[in-house]
Amino acid sequence: MKEKMPVVFVGHGSPMNAVEENRFSKGWEALGRELPRPAAILAVSAHWVTEGVRLCPAETPRMVYDMYGFPEEPYRVNYPAPGDPALARRASKLLGAKEDDAWGLDHGVWSVLRRMYPGADIPVVEMSVDANASPAELFAMGSRLRPLRNDGVMILASGNVVHNLALLDWGRADGFPWADEFDLWVRDRLLSGNFGEVLKWRNAGACAGNAFRTTEHFAPLLVALGAAEGDRAETRNEARTLGALSMTCYLFRSRKNDNKGE
Repeated sequence: MKEKMPVVFVGHGSPMNAVEENRFSKGWEALGRELPRPAAILAVSAHWVTEGVRLCPAETPRMVYDMYGFPEEPYRVNYPAPGDPALARRASKLLGAKEDDAWGLDHGVWSVLRRMYPGADIPVVEMSVDANASPAELFAMGSRLRPLRNDGVMILASGNVVHNLALLDWGRADGFPWADEFDLWVRDRLLSGNFGEVLKWRNAGACAGNAFRTTEHFAPLLVALGAAEGDRAETRNEARTLGALSMTCYLFRSRKNDNKGE
């Protein structure tokens, strides 16, 4: 039997992390070395938001440079990973979703994967965030995707727990107190195994009101939680930066594998 693949939620932050050598990009590189090699990756990205869920079935996903105002270097990044139409088809059936090859790989995915798996030789299928889905519905989507993990598929969700661009402080290396509070509220519940409480994120109090203006960067975490229910959570890259951005990542793996990869 194949080893059950982990679920990963990555705080991807700025597309400059794709080209800069910093603590976050180095953390992604370390994560790629730590994890078992997947047969394929299903990547849920905050940067593909649609009415209903979409899966990209392209055999060769195109690069999507969905960011503005950055230096030229990240726009030159190419991550030529193959697609996996069969995986896209299977995931779409599990979700009752549509296939849509109008998208490809956006920076929520390629900025991270070029660090984790620089060979670009693992098939990747990108999945969108449903703009109309409730937290419970996002969690249920992840639950329906869970069987893929038994067939060598890594579920990679990419967003940010705290993501409020309107409140960024470009000169700040850490987080505002409210950003720390919300990030740690989420962390404490995940590390204690209370995944369901995170769906009620408004219960975090006043800090939740500043954590994000729109929910698309938080939504991938909820899909990941559904796919990882019952697993042990661990943090990587635990930090806030620019005042209003969380880079915290989560690794979820089966408790049966607790003695592996340590």
